[in-house]
Amino acid sequence: MSRRRTQEAIAEAAPLGAARDAAGGADGPTSSGAGSADPLAGELRRAGVLPLLVLHFLDDGPSYGNALMERVQTLSRGLIAVNPNTMYPLLRRLEADGLIAGEWEHPERRSRRFYRLTEAGEAERARLAEAVGPRLDAVAQALADIKSSLGL
Repeated sequence: MSRRRTQEAIAEAAPLGAARDAAGGADGPTSSGAGSADPLAGELRRAGVLPLLVLHFLDDGPSYGNALMERVQTLSRGLIAVNPNTMYPLLRRLEADGLIAGEWEHPERRSRRFYRLTEAGEAERARLAEAVGPRLDAVAQALADIKSSLGL
């Protein structure tokens, strides 16, 4: 392809953001995936909501990584999308810190690893709930104010 034809093709191409939106790709303005720069989801992540949710769900009984990811996404109505590159390092860190204990479903072959909450994890869950609660209240109030201001 000639240099001129290449330049014409570039000039005719859709802007990168529009192309991503059309393709439904990540990083577009409507993306809410784990890699998005959504300030609301980012604020919730920084507040420690994900570790709190994992500890909270494990308080109900043992579970494994994929099930925990689904529960987070379901409870947050997709606002907090969690991928394996986020969940599994978090689970390993919580286990290393003694907050959860994991064991393989079938120890002779590495299948699913089930995690359960430890006593230390119960204490950390209570501490995180106390620390995160005010931030969740602030986010909820900000959203209510925005909704009210818009007349919705």
